[in-house]
Amino acid sequence: MPERTRHDEQFLDLPAEDEATAGEHLDTQVQKAQEQLLQLKRQQELIERQKRELEELSRRQEQLQSGKAEMIEKFTRALVVVERESYDAQKRVEQLLAIHDSFQQHLDMLESINPKGWEGLDINKELSKSLSAIDDARTEYTRSVPKISPESDPGDDPMASTVGSSYGVSMEPARDFVYWLKAGTAFTLPLIIALIIFVMLILSAISHT
Repeated sequence: MPERTRHDEQFLDLPAEDEATAGEHLDTQVQKAQEQLLQLKRQQELIERQKRELEELSRRQEQLQSGKAEMIEKFTRALVVVERESYDAQKRVEQLLAIHDSFQQHLDMLESINPKGWEGLDINKELSKSLSAIDDARTEYTRSVPKISPESDPGDDPMASTVGSSYGVSMEPARDFVYWLKAGTAFTLPLIIALIIFVMLILSAISHT
């Protein structure tokens, strides 16, 4: 029979209580390892969740910065346009108000001209004064009307159609006699032709009786 080694003898000589203690110790180590593994898994999940939150936070921060930069640039440009348009509009209003005042002064001057009230005055002088006022009014009107409607042609009078339509006055040229003669002929010609055909039918019927 082979000779036992010292280690085997020591193991075989262990009391039953020591064997139970060794088994409990091993179970405790396994349980601790499982608990550590579970804790590491929870920490990993926590780290991954924090990572996702940080990525989302970074994405939103980038969105904030890009959106902020975009809108700042747009509003900056828009404000420049608005300021320029406001300045132009203000100048336009000032120009129109000045034209209004000038037109009103010329209108008052023209309406005040009354040749019937020149009795006893120097008619030649009054005529010269009145004609000069009319020339000044015409010059001012010709100079200012293009400023009122810049898009109109230089040779057109944009105020004529406006004034005419306001008072119900037709601005079409007067029709001469030849125009109305042609128009009347065009209107009555079908009736004349129908009448001729009717008369010919009657004569044909009479000739066959």
